Amino acid sequence: MASIVYVCHVLRGASLKKLSNVIDRAHEKSGKSKTALFFDIVDCAVKYGAGYYDYLIFAFYDMTPTQRATYVTRMKNKKIVRALNNESYAHIFDNKNQFDKRFRKYLHRDFLDLGETTPESFRTFMKDKQVVFGKPNCAECGHGIEKLKTADFSDLDAMFAYVMNPAKNFGVLEEMIVQHEDMAKLYPLAVNTIRIVTVADGDKAYCAYATCKMGNEGKFVDNMENSGLACPIDQKTGCLIGPAHTSKLINFDEHPYTGVKLAGYHIPYVNEAIALCEKAALEVPQMRYIGWDVAICQDGPAIIEGNNYPGYDFFQLPEHTPDKIGLIPFFQRFIPGLK
Repeated sequence: MASIVYVCHVLRGASLKKLSNVIDRAHEKSGKSKTALFFDIVDCAVKYGAGYYDYLIFAFYDMTPTQRATYVTRMKNKKIVRALNNESYAHIFDNKNQFDKRFRKYLHRDFLDLGETTPESFRTFMKDKQVVFGKPNCAECGHGIEKLKTADFSDLDAMFAYVMNPAKNFGVLEEMIVQHEDMAKLYPLAVNTIRIVTVADGDKAYCAYATCKMGNEGKFVDNMENSGLACPIDQKTGCLIGPAHTSKLINFDEHPYTGVKLAGYHIPYVNEAIALCEKAALEVPQMRYIGWDVAICQDGPAIIEGNNYPGYDFFQLPEHTPDKIGLIPFFQRFIPGLK
């Protein structure tokens, strides 16, 4: 049960306009009175640590108390992170240059730490490369990432000056990933990744879920905050479980940009990607709960990054949980007494 202090904090920080919108949408979907929904939202915040957005996206208005208790909510996810991750080691995942060095053998691509580079090492890195990605050391949702082409610069000296400009805030350069043709068919303008969430327990790690993230609207990143889509993956078959959803909770049976039918679409190397993440999950034993973004290349998976505060909504939406059972039972295996 969430503390009253937390509930007051959530309500005090809530946007009344957004809360009203949530109530309106829940009313449209459920037919319940808006007054009843407001008090139910407050009750769910107290009992289940659910924010009002949780209430809407998980369709708590259409669940029993027993069903609601099985969902990882905003507050419960914080508890899981605190229970499984040692914040003193978060910097390894929060800083792109540190992450790339620590997980070098899982990346399957070349990279350059701009904090340690020289004009000579830059030239060596750029040899035979026409496209690279400049990435900030600390970035969220793809912000600050640039696709850089040598053809857009007069020479490598001009390109070096550009990437070293403090205003660009680049921390690393990374070799461009060429994704598997089956991933490119989903959406060709971005590297579409698999989000794989793992929990390490001793000398073994376990996969909580896998979901495919896809770019959209002509953008070169697949983040949900940049108009991307997400669609769960069946770990046994490697196929998408449709429909896909956006951050605005708009569902698609087909990708809106390419028209590819999503449900049943086979993603290559899913088992290999999960195995790679389960292995990587043991590298920093102090950080047991990680969300990995994995690219699928022609010859197998390559880890893009690891997130030490994984999202909890991907695999708990109504379309993907017809039994109305969330992820709490999975996490209770590692955190006895989690409620």
